[in-house]
Amino acid sequence: MEMIERYIYAVTQKLPQSQREDIGIELRGLIEDMIEERVGDGEVKKKDVEEVLIELGSPREMAIKYRGTKRYLIGPELYDSFLIVLKIVLISMFAGLGIVFVIQIIIDPVEILDHFVGLIVTLVTAIPQVVGWVTLVFALVDYYGGVQTKDLGLDKTWHPSMLSAIPDPRRRIKRSEPIVGIIFYVIVMVFFAFSSNFFGVYVFNDGGFREVVPFLNEAAFSQYMPLVLLLLAIFIVKECLKLISGKWTMKLVGYTVIINLLGMMVVSFLITGDAFWNPEFMSDLVKSGIVTEGSEGYQIGETIWKNSTRIIVILLLVGLVWDTIEGFIKARKK
Repeated sequence: MEMIERYIYAVTQKLPQSQREDIGIELRGLIEDMIEERVGDGEVKKKDVEEVLIELGSPREMAIKYRGTKRYLIGPELYDSFLIVLKIVLISMFAGLGIVFVIQIIIDPVEILDHFVGLIVTLVTAIPQVVGWVTLVFALVDYYGGVQTKDLGLDKTWHPSMLSAIPDPRRRIKRSEPIVGIIFYVIVMVFFAFSSNFFGVYVFNDGGFREVVPFLNEAAFSQYMPLVLLLLAIFIVKECLKLISGKWTMKLVGYTVIINLLGMMVVSFLITGDAFWNPEFMSDLVKSGIVTEGSEGYQIGETIWKNSTRIIVILLLVGLVWDTIEGFIKARKK
């Protein structure tokens, strides 16, 4: 019966991933035994199923019984996702810092020891911060997503008719999607935080590195740094919410719309400002010998450079709008 499947789904979704299948089988057997004991050889009616489920208690109460305790900083519902995100963020941070370290060696191989010491110091200071922030985000999601239902006393008036339908598979979010997003944003965050001067055109001469012609205005970028890091952190939170939810809902779509609008406004404010980009970029390309002023290559490069801001804004707008529309379409599926 569909009501039983809804109940089992609601209970198991509040348990760790590794236990869901076994507990689902056990719970289904328990329900069937209770129904058989109640009706015997008679016909099973909807009322009989409802009475059994009411006797078992709400899905939240049943999940608590299987967990064996009620107090967690991060509950079993989110603990698997917490570990996944923590591992992803740490691995991405290591990868980003590793790339930065390699670039530093290429640019300045003489100071390899100083670069290595700097890498170790950065890891020692960054790892506790990463663990702390990820834990805080999940603790807040767990608190506001779980405690409120109990505080409102909904469990006391729970009835099987309140069970939500099992979501359509088309509403589900593939784990790979938010994972890729988290990896991308973390690596970009590492680059902006520790090596924003590496964003640019790399110039090599006689087989060796010579210089980097930066895209960004290093003299003014430091004042934008906190805003950039905050924006990337917000996007990481959005991907975490997708991973936690596992399916598109109208609430998740609402969060996505708010975060995407905020991101669009911040990015537009940043990159449309005169102080964000390197004002001498084309002159620096000429000085580095990459192009000759007045040449066809120079004119093409200048056109691309002048329109880069518009192109970035359009691509970002298309990406964020598609992200929102896709979520809305999938969330409407029954």
